[in-house]
Amino acid sequence: MVLDIDGTLVQITYFQHVKPGKGGAFVRTKLKNVLTGAVVDRTFRAGEKVEEVRLLRRPIQYSYTDGTLYYFMDMESYEMTPVSAETIGAGQLAYLQENMECEGLTRDGHVLSVELPQFVELEVVETDPGLKGDTAQGGTKPAKLATGAVVQVPLFIERGDVLRVDRTVDKYLERVSR
Repeated sequence: MVLDIDGTLVQITYFQHVKPGKGGAFVRTKLKNVLTGAVVDRTFRAGEKVEEVRLLRRPIQYSYTDGTLYYFMDMESYEMTPVSAETIGAGQLAYLQENMECEGLTRDGHVLSVELPQFVELEVVETDPGLKGDTAQGGTKPAKLATGAVVQVPLFIERGDVLRVDRTVDKYLERVSR
């Protein structure tokens, strides 16, 4: 359940109803901020009113950027929705590419957050050549991907290779054959 408390969207992760022998009943809760992930403890008095919020997870597809806003198309209604870079997050922007299908958390038609797929396939646009015989220790080298992200890759990876990357930890997984 998601609640709007003082303008902040929080999800209840734990609750306990307490009826002490003396005084009124209350509810202890752990609340997780929907946007930042921060967890706080809060106690509510019995009968205290809070507003419940309906959030929807919808498939959205990245279309283009105009330099300041990123435009996503709702895959169900085909409406274009502008989203700021702060909403997407700098860590995810490094892996965002055109026509990528993502998941948007929406409230009343406004996108609150964007979640990219965990695994993305991107082409290597720049990397140093691997030296022959330099593989005794399983060495790595940096490789710049088509979106601008940089990951450490094995020495045999060359420019033009397509890689599968776990974007949540910026880690090379495998070379993809297309």
